[in-house]
Amino acid sequence: MSADTLAQACVKAPPNPTWIEFKRFVRRVTRRKTALFGLVIVLLFIAVAAFAPLLAPFDPIQGNWSAIRKAPSAAHWLGTDELGRDMLSRIIWGARASLLAGVVSVMIALVLGVPAGLMAGYAGGWVEGAVMRFVDAMLAIPFLILAIAMATFLGPSLANAMVAIGFAAMPAYIRLTRGQVISAKHEDYVEAARALGNPPLRIAVRHILPNVMPPILVQASLTIAGAIIAEAALSFLGLGQQPPQPSWGSMLNSARSFLSQAPWMALSPGAAIFFVVLAFNMLGDGLRDALDPKD
Repeated sequence: MSADTLAQACVKAPPNPTWIEFKRFVRRVTRRKTALFGLVIVLLFIAVAAFAPLLAPFDPIQGNWSAIRKAPSAAHWLGTDELGRDMLSRIIWGARASLLAGVVSVMIALVLGVPAGLMAGYAGGWVEGAVMRFVDAMLAIPFLILAIAMATFLGPSLANAMVAIGFAAMPAYIRLTRGQVISAKHEDYVEAARALGNPPLRIAVRHILPNVMPPILVQASLTIAGAIIAEAALSFLGLGQQPPQPSWGSMLNSARSFLSQAPWMALSPGAAIFFVVLAFNMLGDGLRDALDPKD
């Protein structure tokens, strides 16, 4: 080996900037105890939903007429419902519907809202005016009312509920993306890309979009919590997951007729919704603080 080759081999490669930023982001998140707690709870619910067939002690659909509305016991840790079905098993399987609805609904809102906001913010002019007037019209209707109306129009099912929630959440992402793009399109790196002759589409997708994604991802983590509540509300009204398939919202609907005789029927699904929504909110707040450039 020549001296030049040996010298080149000894030269240490410069660190990857992306890897440095990722380590800095992880360090910021781990310093926030609330974010770590939220992350642990979210991962716990994801694991419960993923391994529901292994964790559920009973069939969540099969009833037992000899165990109707039994209080929590060693056989049924969370009691049974009005048809003798094990509440713990239904809570475990219901986590699948709630988490799936939260994630898929937000993905639908991102896929529809981010491109529209990117186009409105970068193009400006009549394109921006048309998109934002459409957004203003949608925002004039409360989020949950719009989701209920769309779910009613599409028909009662979990898939239609996810579409309805995603469409109702879309305007927030259009406005957020548009605002971020407007503030970013006059930055020096965008002007440099424009001076080099890059077409507008390439500038928007390759240069602006990656730099405006952090606040959008933070908003997505917070919106998942709202989507889970919306899915529970739709299921409570009979517009989401259909019986006998378990859903936390439909379980609350069934429990409202037995609040005095069997309060455990409402406590367990209500507690599940509370903890998963709290966890996503805490995680979203931690991500927002970790991605704050002023920190």
